[in-house]
Amino acid sequence: MAEINLTLIQTFYLVARHGSYSAAARELNLSYQSAANHVRRLEQLMRERLVESDQGAKKIRLTPRGVALYNLLHPELEIMLERLSLVVASQRPVLRIGLPQAIFYYLLPSVLAAFHAQFPDVEVIAYERDTSLAELVKNGSLDVCINERFFGDPVVPQSLLGTYHLNLVYPRNWGPPPLPKDIPEWSRGRPLVTYEPGQTLRNMAMDFLAKGGGQTEASTSASGSSSVKKCVENGLGFAIIPAWCVEPADVGLAQVKIDVLPPVKVYFGQALFMAKNMYVQALHEQCKARLVGSALEPA
Repeated sequence: MAEINLTLIQTFYLVARHGSYSAAARELNLSYQSAANHVRRLEQLMRERLVESDQGAKKIRLTPRGVALYNLLHPELEIMLERLSLVVASQRPVLRIGLPQAIFYYLLPSVLAAFHAQFPDVEVIAYERDTSLAELVKNGSLDVCINERFFGDPVVPQSLLGTYHLNLVYPRNWGPPPLPKDIPEWSRGRPLVTYEPGQTLRNMAMDFLAKGGGQTEASTSASGSSSVKKCVENGLGFAIIPAWCVEPADVGLAQVKIDVLPPVKVYFGQALFMAKNMYVQALHEQCKARLVGSALEPA
């Protein structure tokens, strides 16, 4: 009995109530054969015959054991199914997004405002993280991911949204800015503020500095761009962060566009089975409309 599931029980219940496989199949949006197979599977699990029907007959007959089971289920099962229907109908749809903290904090608010104007009843749950996003989509924990990593996984298809450049950011009182090509040499002996180990932007910054013999030992690591920038504002060091993190109000910061580095690509990905979901498609379109041409350069 431990193997019996609600689908088999519900199918048997409706077959018994209507007196036919075809009527139960129509109500459950199943084929006639699927409804019959559900009952046969339940009979196998219970090791008893529940339903009898003559060749070509449209109606079925319950065996004594089938009658006993139907009477046991009625009316409790119907009440339970009705309650489940009400619970499901009352739930708000949810869209779960995984993305780095910087993209959520600096870029997504305008996207979400437009999305909620279109779908006010949909709850968006954002998981701010940079690592393990592909695995979280594949195991069903996320519906969508927006990030700088290309997974190359057909189960998590991605499309290129756009690109952006990284900037050197440092306290303005440190003096004049270096040329982009001189940043690694300029960084020697200066405290580096960067992202926690494993994050994509930390790896990009470290690779750039290392190739020019620059500072590659971090004095402070943080999980997101807003925290990294806050450390720089307080004089704890310099950082390499997305250009769109620095705003006009950040008068205490100086920045240099690192145009000697290739632009960073930003991808929109989703679970394969969610590709045609209207909420996922709408979010994708809002990302393209709100971000490309402003924070992101066209792909």
